[in-house]
Amino acid sequence: MREFFDRPVLLVARDLLGAHLTVRGAGGAVTVRLTEVEAYDGAADPGSHAYRGRTARNATMFGAGGHLYVYRHLGLHHCANIVCGPEGAASGVLLRAAEVVDGVELARARRVAAGVVRADRDLARGPARLTVALGIDRSDDGADVAGREGRLTLEPRPVGSLSPDGVPAPGGRGPGGVRTGPRVGVSGDGGRADLFPWRFWLDGEPTVSDYRAAVPRRRAGALTRGSTRPPARR
Repeated sequence: MREFFDRPVLLVARDLLGAHLTVRGAGGAVTVRLTEVEAYDGAADPGSHAYRGRTARNATMFGAGGHLYVYRHLGLHHCANIVCGPEGAASGVLLRAAEVVDGVELARARRVAAGVVRADRDLARGPARLTVALGIDRSDDGADVAGREGRLTLEPRPVGSLSPDGVPAPGGRGPGGVRTGPRVGVSGDGGRADLFPWRFWLDGEPTVSDYRAAVPRRRAGALTRGSTRPPARR
């Protein structure tokens, strides 16, 4: 299955929609059906963590495809990505939202412990909620999802037809009810819909998260002259 991930990030991102990801732990297993993802293309992408090269934080992105890259966003919650492309390319797919299809009670218990849950559609609706529902944290950074056994396993949907170049148009509607648009909360050029319409989601799916454009954040106190904005959230 490694060859599924050893492809350009836009192809992998679209084909991950509808895939089933299972995470097993001491409390049991939870399986989700992926309904929303975002693609990030390493050094060619100003929105990517790997845009400026390898660091201790993003080292997993430079490894072989089919492994999980987990980082902590703003020190508050975890986000999970699946690395793809050849080793060294540092491209990956952020898992933004999903429907919990098995292990609902365990996922709900985890989410209730972490905060308010208004409906089951919200259990994995958003990247932070998704990792909580699945029980993913930084200890899973580097975990293999390409194998048939282990803590994490991924069962892709059958690969469907794509546009000739695999690149979606802004706001476009792809085969199989796939929609595309700008990525959530990414600042600068990386958040431009005309350059990077690299968020993919299943049309009409209630578990898809709401779109929010990037909002410049101020550090404690006013920004001083010569200071810079924080880096893109992804």
